[in-house]
Amino acid sequence: MGKVLPLLALRAFVETGRHGSIKNAAEAMGVTPGAVSQQIKLLQERVGCDLFVRTRQGLQLTDTGTQVYPSLMQAFDQIESCLARLDDIHARQTLTVSTVPSFAASWLVPRLGKFTRLHPAIEVRVEASPTLVDLRRDKVDIAIRHGLGRYPGLDARYLMAPALLPVAAPALLAQGPRIAQPADCLAYPLLQDSDRSDWRLWLEAMGVKDDPRIERGPAFDDDFLLIRAAETGQGIALVRDIYAREEIASGRLAVALDRPWPTEFAYYAVTLPGAARKRAIAQFMEWLAQEAADPAG
Repeated sequence: MGKVLPLLALRAFVETGRHGSIKNAAEAMGVTPGAVSQQIKLLQERVGCDLFVRTRQGLQLTDTGTQVYPSLMQAFDQIESCLARLDDIHARQTLTVSTVPSFAASWLVPRLGKFTRLHPAIEVRVEASPTLVDLRRDKVDIAIRHGLGRYPGLDARYLMAPALLPVAAPALLAQGPRIAQPADCLAYPLLQDSDRSDWRLWLEAMGVKDDPRIERGPAFDDDFLLIRAAETGQGIALVRDIYAREEIASGRLAVALDRPWPTEFAYYAVTLPGAARKRAIAQFMEWLAQEAADPAG
């Protein structure tokens, strides 16, 4: 290990050289002029030569002091810059948000830029997973989930309830039989959710029951996969309207029948009890609610 650096004495030297005055150097350092004088004296004794000379204009650097002053000044400026950087990092907060991949890709991620512009000191980390998370074990601040809002032991805030809507590739609908009623969808291959429940629930809500064709067709565990399968003409997909807006607007998908069905299932922002008292979590939750309430997005 090298010798212990006399950092306080070196700082006194730099500030005195910068300001040309022990009094002004003391003000910059937040100490007394006597303390600055003492540190400079100790430094000069250690190096064995004078670093300042007193003139009518005040203290001026000697030739020796002039040779080392620029490097030392730069070094202390860099230290201050690093400290400022550490302060910025400390001030910045990170939020971990968990949700399913389809919601993250189609709704949350495209909007995150708005939140970042409003709260630049908060960094959001999105974890997209179809599996449920343990907020404590997995160190997740907010989980956005689709369900009935019943999350025992947790706080849940309602966001929105997307409607189920049948969509398909325009070419498939143009080539196939006309769809005028919900039952007409059964003439096409049905693209199913993983539980094979959405088509049955939607058709029952539209008055169609007990048809063996309701549960046939390939199943997918994510709405994005359903949308991609529908885009390639594999059948009609029943998806949440918020997921297919871009595809419908671009013409890659068409609404097979304009009969959206608002289910009792909705999206909720779920947190640990009392977590919303933390400023960053409260700000993100409020922003989520505002975005969810804006139909234009």
